[in-house]
Amino acid sequence: MEHGLLWLPLLAMFFWLAWQGSKEYQKVEAYRVWAEQFERAKYDIYSVLGQKGNSITWGKPTPQGPVKLETFSLVDVKEISLLIDGKSVNVEIPPDKGRSIELEFVFCESGDSVRVPFTEIPLAAEWAKYLHSALASWRSPTNQ
Repeated sequence: MEHGLLWLPLLAMFFWLAWQGSKEYQKVEAYRVWAEQFERAKYDIYSVLGQKGNSITWGKPTPQGPVKLETFSLVDVKEISLLIDGKSVNVEIPPDKGRSIELEFVFCESGDSVRVPFTEIPLAAEWAKYLHSALASWRSPTNQ
């Protein structure tokens, strides 16, 4: 009987891990369906991000689909910064480590900003590079 009682916590842990895995799978599947409408999209545990033309949409992933979605236009963005632990860093030479990783979009008119969290520095740096080039191409004289 003692052996059965020793295995009980292990069995409970197994069911908890299976439940967590199921929830994460549902989040990824909901994201996959949501991301089909975008030209470029990213998913991680902190946020989802999608880009279509000059529109950027981001929100929080849930098993039912992304929630707290916000959309803004790159037309309204003055500056895009990669923030690691609250400090702006060079996207070409990002640091190896950081606790807080965010892309910050600063708007022209209001000076307000939106910060989109990321889990990985290389992924955030690639998005920053891509969005910088998209912003530069939009601002080029041929597009105005």
